[in-house]
Amino acid sequence: MNLNRLEFEYESDSPAGFRRGRARLGPELGAEITGASVYELPPGEALCPYHYEWGEEEWLLVLSGTPTLRDPDGERALEPMDLVFLPRGPQGAHRVQNDGDEVARVLMFSNVSWPNAVVYPDSDKLRIWAAEDSPDNLIFRREGAVGYFDREA
Repeated sequence: MNLNRLEFEYESDSPAGFRRGRARLGPELGAEITGASVYELPPGEALCPYHYEWGEEEWLLVLSGTPTLRDPDGERALEPMDLVFLPRGPQGAHRVQNDGDEVARVLMFSNVSWPNAVVYPDSDKLRIWAAEDSPDNLIFRREGAVGYFDREA
């Protein structure tokens, strides 16, 4: 696989500010316990909302452009060949956005962990990933939390 010849998929239902392309590398290369994707970020677009994961460590490698990384320490501009490690938990919270004038490309790679929980601090949401394409993959707000014995007999 040559990273200079990738084809990017854009999700048609992504709102403005989150319209990014993705080329999934792991499935194409047969990976099962590690994942990697290259994301193409047009100017003004972000990879995803600010979040952290409990089950996966992530790495970010800037391939081109000058994306902005927001993490618990604030925001900083990145440049090609910058490498960032994003640990599990709140200390690994991040958002990658393109504040520049040219398309940015970043490679994200991680372990693949099922199940996984993702926290979105800005919107106070949680996402549960039970397994790929599972009906138990859910997103909800913390305010909807119930007690352990709620609705139990």
